[in-house]
Amino acid sequence: MSREAGTRPAATEKPAPVGLLEAVRWWLKLGFISFGGPAGQISIMHQELVERRRWISEHRFLHALNYTMVLPGPEAQQLATYIGWLMHGTLGGIIAGTLFVLPSLFILIGLTWIYLAFGDVPVIQAILYGIKPAVTAIVVHAAWRIGSRALKNGALWAMAAAAFVAIFALNIPFPYIVIGAGIIGWIGGRLSPDRFRTGGGHGPTAKDGYGPALIDDDTPVQPWMRFRWPRVMLFATIGLLLWAGVLGGLLAVYGWDGTLTRMGVFFTQAALVTFGGAYAVLPYVYQGGVETYQWLTAHQMIDGLALGESTPGPLIMIVTFVGFVGGWTHAFLGADQMVIAGALGAVVATFFTFLPSFLFILVGAPAVEATRHELHFTAPLTGITAAVVGVILNLAVFFAWHVLWPQGFEGDFEWFTALLGIAAFIALFRYRVGIIPLLIACAAVGASYRLLLQGA
Repeated sequence: MSREAGTRPAATEKPAPVGLLEAVRWWLKLGFISFGGPAGQISIMHQELVERRRWISEHRFLHALNYTMVLPGPEAQQLATYIGWLMHGTLGGIIAGTLFVLPSLFILIGLTWIYLAFGDVPVIQAILYGIKPAVTAIVVHAAWRIGSRALKNGALWAMAAAAFVAIFALNIPFPYIVIGAGIIGWIGGRLSPDRFRTGGGHGPTAKDGYGPALIDDDTPVQPWMRFRWPRVMLFATIGLLLWAGVLGGLLAVYGWDGTLTRMGVFFTQAALVTFGGAYAVLPYVYQGGVETYQWLTAHQMIDGLALGESTPGPLIMIVTFVGFVGGWTHAFLGADQMVIAGALGAVVATFFTFLPSFLFILVGAPAVEATRHELHFTAPLTGITAAVVGVILNLAVFFAWHVLWPQGFEGDFEWFTALLGIAAFIALFRYRVGIIPLLIACAAVGASYRLLLQGA
């Protein structure tokens, strides 16, 4: 029986097989609506792929999420790559991961050019004014949704609370929180296995109320999902050749002191130290981009973070902004080619930042899939997921703080922004409004208010 693509299948029947073209359309759509940082992006994927379309079960979704949480790099983009790989193999993973980033790359190139060429644009500032409280509401809603599903008992709730206190009040680095949660999960899996079992068997499908999924526990293992050492060596070699080939080309054209060559080396290093997400790497990027290489100023770095928070794609896409500004500022192609230099800088920064993420998934995912039912592997990941819920809540508090008190606590409280954020959360929580309509509505309301206020 045929079904219109994208409609929700009946809760008692397995969804129809999803073709690669249909998946491509959805991954492209995700690239344009992936606001809210990793928490919002993971929430969107959960809502669309687990609850609505049922392309993947919650158990498989959480298992993939657990793996991406312990990797360096943007976990939401890696999760999209993982799910795309599960559905359509290597090509599916590459397409999903690329389309997750590509719209943001072009949007940020365009916005950064406007920012540098025309300075402050009141209309854009007004639109961002309305989007920011919506982004905050998306993150808060994501913390609630993921927490209510992943935290199945008091022990996991306690771990989430402890992780929030550790990162919010004690300022403990995220990697240490991950390591600690993994150790607690490993010990807990031995002492109390039922508390640290991710669903177990067919439990998630039966209990979550969404119905059978296309990729479920009983889905036959496809050939590309099997772990094979020759495959590991092949992808590792291809990745190394890609990295060395592009960097070698930059070196041949611009030399070691060339702006793009230095960007290639620097953003490769940045990609390998981004444990904890974009906020953990921001000090590293700030130090290198502002102080060491002087690609941009501290003020421009803050403006870039605001753009990154308010545009689709991973927050780590701020590297695109840094690359563009660095290419524009150094004008290595001449004063009349600053836009092209900026675009090349943006592309180079993005390429070297995300290349390792693809390799982590394409090389490691088969091994992760092979451990889905082995408690001594899954229990640490379950503990990590619990801790990540607390970290997401911390991110929500961070957003709310900067949106409601943009000048700090000594400045004025943004009452209108608070009301708009509350309305956005109610729309998500109570009325299940879609992400795109919510962002459009908040952008329109916020922009109208800001422009009217400026004109008064």
